[in-house]
Amino acid sequence: MTQTMLLALVALMLATLAACGVDGPPTRPEPSEPGVHFSGEARVGVVSSL
Repeated sequence: MTQTMLLALVALMLATLAACGVDGPPTRPEPSEPGVHFSGEARVGVVSSL
């Protein structure tokens, strides 16, 4: 491996390790009321360029 590839690999490994647990320990979601809930967003459109 070339020195540049080795350096890129080490940087990728450090970035992966640094991202682990970045927002703190996992938390349990709050219980919700029983039933069906819908939420979301929808978009419809046409894109063109002249």
